[in-house]
Amino acid sequence: MRERMAMNNSNVLKIGLFGANCSSGRAVTKVPERWSGNWEDNLRLACMADEAGIDFMLPIGRWKGYGGDTDYQGETLETVTWASGLLASTKRLVVFGTVHAPLFHPVIAAKEFVTADHIGAGRFGLNLVVGWNEDEFDMFGVKQRDHEARYEYGQEWLDAIKLIWSDAEDFDFDGKFIKLKGVRAKPKPYGGTRPLIMNAGASPTGRSFAIRNCDAFFTHASRTSLDETAKSVRAAKEEARAHGRELDVYTVGVVTCRPTQKEADAYFEYSVVENADWSAVDGILAKRNLTLEKLGEVEFKRQRAGYAMGNGGLRIVGDPDQVADMLAGLSKAGIRGVAVSLVNYADELPYFRDEVLPRLERMGLRQPS
Repeated sequence: MRERMAMNNSNVLKIGLFGANCSSGRAVTKVPERWSGNWEDNLRLACMADEAGIDFMLPIGRWKGYGGDTDYQGETLETVTWASGLLASTKRLVVFGTVHAPLFHPVIAAKEFVTADHIGAGRFGLNLVVGWNEDEFDMFGVKQRDHEARYEYGQEWLDAIKLIWSDAEDFDFDGKFIKLKGVRAKPKPYGGTRPLIMNAGASPTGRSFAIRNCDAFFTHASRTSLDETAKSVRAAKEEARAHGRELDVYTVGVVTCRPTQKEADAYFEYSVVENADWSAVDGILAKRNLTLEKLGEVEFKRQRAGYAMGNGGLRIVGDPDQVADMLAGLSKAGIRGVAVSLVNYADELPYFRDEVLPRLERMGLRQPS
């Protein structure tokens, strides 16, 4: 698993692309150049990322858009089949599938993951989600469990998946939620190990679940203090070691990189403020029960601006030096990798590749692609 956790390279700081399987990506914007999310653009992006030395692509598990003027994330590619197609077309890139455990039977899911893993010769990863938008679950006729029970189910589901991946044959699984008889599943994951497992549980229960079970834990980096980020990373790693495990901590960044700080600030203002799809933003807030009455005016405005910026994530806006310095700061704080989003991934990645990645290489954080 050490090679899997390192994504088969020696890059100290892993860089990934987050959300490209969705229309508009993660930018809740009306600008005409916003990301299409279609297959042709995803394939072009993955090949470009693979050649550039980008470490991974992480999709969003989405079944229904958020509406608004753009029907934000209204068109999305299912993540395991998306990953399989990209893995077949690349050589180095790790590609994750994002899966809602209650919607995927574990025997079918385990087989799908193994198939993708063999297609990519060990480059498939699993991003596990235990619950999400209620109206999406309603589409499947599945009732979401209460918060604690979601993680009880998620634990059972993941235990079953790992057992299916193991050398066990013709076994029964008699859980509280999941009951399986005479399970036989071949082949096993590629190379005798298993896919990387990632989770982003934010509550105390979700965080504990991720630390006990996963290889990569997504957390929000502090927007004001690298020391706070470092403290959070240390706490997660120490808790994992208490369970006899090693854990990598990742975060999410929303990047706008231009030749000058002035140009970067101007494009950020243009795309995320002046042309934000505010009706979609308000739909997202409503789904999360984040209301003006509940939060108060100051916090509501802050949350509203944050969701417009990329549905959450650390704002990384600047010239190549500034962007590289911010990424280096996260690495110094103990962050293993950053999943970044861009307004238009394929249009903006070449500049990031040519200007930011070489700076990170000179800092000793990445190897030349």
